[in-house]
Amino acid sequence: MRTALLGIAILASSSLGSTLSSTVPAAAAPVPSTSCQVFPADNVWNTDISTLPVHARSAQWLASMASTTNLHPDFGGPPYGFPFNVVDRTHASVSVTFQYASESDAGPYPLGTDTGIENGSDRHALIINKDTCTLDELFLLSGSGSTWSAGSGAIFPLGSNALRPLGWTSADAAGLPIFPGLVRWDEVQAGAINHAIRFTAAQTDRSFLWPARHQAGTAANPSLPPMGARFRLKSGYDLTRFSPQARVILRAFQHYGLILADNGSNWFFSGTEDAAWPDSLLSELKTVPAAQFEAIDESSLMVDPNSAATSRGCAAAAAADPVSPTHTASHYWTSTLPPRSCACACPKKIAAGPAAARLTR
Repeated sequence: MRTALLGIAILASSSLGSTLSSTVPAAAAPVPSTSCQVFPADNVWNTDISTLPVHARSAQWLASMASTTNLHPDFGGPPYGFPFNVVDRTHASVSVTFQYASESDAGPYPLGTDTGIENGSDRHALIINKDTCTLDELFLLSGSGSTWSAGSGAIFPLGSNALRPLGWTSADAAGLPIFPGLVRWDEVQAGAINHAIRFTAAQTDRSFLWPARHQAGTAANPSLPPMGARFRLKSGYDLTRFSPQARVILRAFQHYGLILADNGSNWFFSGTEDAAWPDSLLSELKTVPAAQFEAIDESSLMVDPNSAATSRGCAAAAAADPVSPTHTASHYWTSTLPPRSCACACPKKIAAGPAAARLTR
């Protein structure tokens, strides 16, 4: 979903507090039928956030998202969920005309009659080239032959931690990739999901948090969650009553969490379109209460504001720095200042100031 206002103000993060992260990066499972890893092991999508501190606005954000409801798995057998396409370098590529051309990668894109497109109004297409390990994602895709159009398009090298340019959308409102945040049946069968999961909220703030790059908020209201906000299932939530398959997903919620990536129904989380999804599993997941989640502050993980790479060393170095007056409870990140002297070259924080000017179309 999209709104006309596409501003780029960054939301200030809350204080790191006294709790330090002890994250354990883990590689997500490769794309089925390929050898392509879904981003490096130290990518923020693949970083365990189970020990990070709770965000200062956690309670407010949950209250705005109908926290009395349950989670909803927005996937299943056709036509539910995201289909994904695997191609090789021999697949024909075509030019695409974009509604948001200034924030889209020009392409060309490997499209054709064999391209599976998401059912419903958003019409996403997710395409992985198994030879180059690149991920192409498009929003509002339509066309045939050599004539194709879309709302926006983004190309992600799966071996890179680079983020999109600041303020750019992607096929998602947060400017993030979709595929890395999908629950996949092959991962459930393998017994582990080692990455965060994409989800939506009905109302979002007109700001975004790293690693998000873009917003499409309904109001400038800090009580609403921003794009990029990350939530985790509380560690004390009892998983014993769930099936082994459901526990794989719930453990991912506890260790990798949910990343707010687009506007949509509250607490709808995303997965692949796959006839193998058991209805019984989906029914189990619908019993998980949203009230058992909490927003977390992952700002301590950031090495560079323009990179999705994470570092445990930066969190410790930032907390141990007794001389810098810039480690304040609210801050903006900047890539223009020289890195601090810690080994992970974490960027400096500067005291909160006026929000960046909003851009409108």
